[in-house]
Amino acid sequence: KPCPLCDEAKEVLEPYKRRFILQEVDITLPENSAWYEKYKYDIPVFHLNGKLLMKHRVDIQKLEDRLRKVELQSD
Repeated sequence: KPCPLCDEAKEVLEPYKRRFILQEVDITLPENSAWYEKYKYDIPVFHLNGKLLMKHRVDIQKLEDRLRKVELQSD
């Protein structure tokens, strides 16, 4: 379904795409019903390395901080 908030988030994330792999999950698909039950009122939702990072809108500062932390750990 159309998701303007998701489209906006992807636009904001575009400059950071080289720093992580974006995996989109369509929570309306039957195989993603657990995600639907958990987040149906909170889209978009962002996880990084399996942990909840943010909901609703991209928080650039939070994203930058977490990416830096992950990148430092992998060096």
